[in-house]
Amino acid sequence: MNISQTTRILAICAYLGFAAYGMAGSATRADAPNVAADEQLRQRVTAALHSDPYFYDEHVSVSVEKGAVVLRGVVASEWDIRDALRIAGKAAGDKRVIDDLSIEQGGRR
Repeated sequence: MNISQTTRILAICAYLGFAAYGMAGSATRADAPNVAADEQLRQRVTAALHSDPYFYDEHVSVSVEKGAVVLRGVVASEWDIRDALRIAGKAAGDKRVIDDLSIEQGGRR
């Protein structure tokens, strides 16, 4: 083998190595969280809770964890919890909604 052949072989190996590295670096795992989709889901549920004229959402926060919607905060009654779950479930579609809400009775709105 002469120097030009060796140089060509090294260049091809380097190219293939970079191509393989680029493919591995850009691949996403199937179970990796989709941050953009989670944020859109969170915004959609938050907007639905806020736009409902009968639900007071001031003390309720929405997050998305592992693809499930989580409602946290304080509401005034069991009825408010049911409303929050109904509204969030409708906005979340087929995503699971987790209730982490507390009832603070006698609270002021």
